[in-house]
Amino acid sequence: MSDATLHATGRNPDDFAVQIADQIESFLVAVTEVAKGDEPDSAVPFLLLEVSQLLLAGGRLGAHEDIVPDERYEPDPGPEQDVDILRENLGRLLEPIDVYSEVFDPYEPRRAPVPARISDDLADVVADLRHGMAHYRAGRVTEALWWWQFSYFSNWGSTASATLRALQSLVAHVRLNQPLAELDGLDTDQGVGDDTLEFEAGQVMAQEIGGPLGMGPVK
Repeated sequence: MSDATLHATGRNPDDFAVQIADQIESFLVAVTEVAKGDEPDSAVPFLLLEVSQLLLAGGRLGAHEDIVPDERYEPDPGPEQDVDILRENLGRLLEPIDVYSEVFDPYEPRRAPVPARISDDLADVVADLRHGMAHYRAGRVTEALWWWQFSYFSNWGSTASATLRALQSLVAHVRLNQPLAELDGLDTDQGVGDDTLEFEAGQVMAQEIGGPLGMGPVK
């Protein structure tokens, strides 16, 4: 959110709500720009930076006391923006390194890794954040904060954290000059059984993913 917008709305830039909304809007704008594919060489490190900054906002929401909405029932935020185009564009941009493996709950014993997609994760996070942003732009600030906090715990926090680990791993392998064997075709859409997916996901967890796409530093 620009200084002019803050001035126009009369909101103090030092306010907690304004700072959270500013970080979230910055993430939404940045991911949309990356998805256009204009700078593929810096896509991965730039996404690493943006997801890291978003999780700072998430951490602040998580550490904050429970936010209680003003109304008992959530007001209608209006029609949801479609994220399918964003998802597809990110999928094409990240195609060689889009699939990774993740354990959903590290505290639940004996959970096998499962395949996931960076493009799906980012699109899902964007959908959650846009929902809250619709409330914020309509002046329902407490409702927006409640939604962002609730969905941080229930969805986008863990999703963004998993994505961050995948992005950090990609950048680290390239910067440390530790190329790994090319992934052998793990795909979340394969018509195979859960046991096969779990095995392949475990293989990915062991070797990570290395490749030439999007590994240039952010300038």
